[in-house]
Amino acid sequence: MKLLTAIPVYNEDQYLEAILHEVLQHAQEVLVVDDGSTDGTPRLLKEFPSVHVVRHPVNRGYGAGLRSAFEYCIEHGYDGLVTLDCDGQHEPSRIPEVAAGLSTSDIVSGSRYLKTFDPDQLPPEHRRKINVEVTSWINNCLHLNITDAFCGFKAYRASAIKLFEITDDGYAMPLQVWVQAVKHGLKIEEVAVPLIY
Repeated sequence: MKLLTAIPVYNEDQYLEAILHEVLQHAQEVLVVDDGSTDGTPRLLKEFPSVHVVRHPVNRGYGAGLRSAFEYCIEHGYDGLVTLDCDGQHEPSRIPEVAAGLSTSDIVSGSRYLKTFDPDQLPPEHRRKINVEVTSWINNCLHLNITDAFCGFKAYRASAIKLFEITDDGYAMPLQVWVQAVKHGLKIEEVAVPLIY
């Protein structure tokens, strides 16, 4: 399976270099979607010639960044896509583990609540509460059984991405993914990933 690993970024120069060095140890094909960064991100990306880059001239939002990654995946003939964030909340060493689920599932979604890796890592209470409420709502409305609606560490089969019609440019974009995944009868799997704040 030909896989692309994509990282949406916006003004992430404080994390980008370290994250890319680590991601490149675990992924052969890497894309960074620079969502209109105004810091040192564009300069840093020039130091990684093997990394593919899509740049938005202006900041459009998290959902727009992921949509560009979806489009790049399809246009360049990849079989699957792994997405992760650049802020250090996702461990690049787990890319192969997340991607492995694509052998049997259409979407593999990281869950920070399936397993406790470090009991000292706690999310901000307001974030935890929102995630719990929205995840419960999604499960009730869509008859799913997921535990983490908003984890950005995911893997998708390209065949699944081709079915999506994502229009939300912001952080509600994952909700569209869940709704459309159910609509198209896609097989969804969760895999435990550490909760890191």
